[in-house]
Amino acid sequence: MTNDDGLPPIDRVTAPWWDATRDRRLLLQKCAPCGHVQHYPRPVCTVCGAVGAYTWIEASGLGTVDSYTVVHRAPTPGTEVPYTVARVRLAEGPVLLTRLDNVPDDASAFDAELRLTWQPLPDGRHLPTFTARAVDPAPRPGV
Repeated sequence: MTNDDGLPPIDRVTAPWWDATRDRRLLLQKCAPCGHVQHYPRPVCTVCGAVGAYTWIEASGLGTVDSYTVVHRAPTPGTEVPYTVARVRLAEGPVLLTRLDNVPDDASAFDAELRLTWQPLPDGRHLPTFTARAVDPAPRPGV
């Protein structure tokens, strides 16, 4: 879902998450009653059902490829192809659907160790993307 300007919308639940992306910080929700860590931001814990009872924690920026696909047809005019979309299992547990850069698009990409990178949006926010950890031997989470 996007706004008329093509950018992802912000609401009261996702606003803290989007605000953190301006500083290139990846936040996850942690349920206060049960401790479950989840992504994407939502008002209800997906494990215990608690409503609004969460805190925000910063992700380490590390993860592994859970599954992926290589897109060869542009979904909209002007989209550069090919590109890789993947399910990334974060070190903290949640799965993030994202784009990959500098990760082989063959079977060796499964279980590839990744680090967080960012794709800037025109309004100052950023989208989390991931690259292979081997590309940068000294990764700095969130940068």
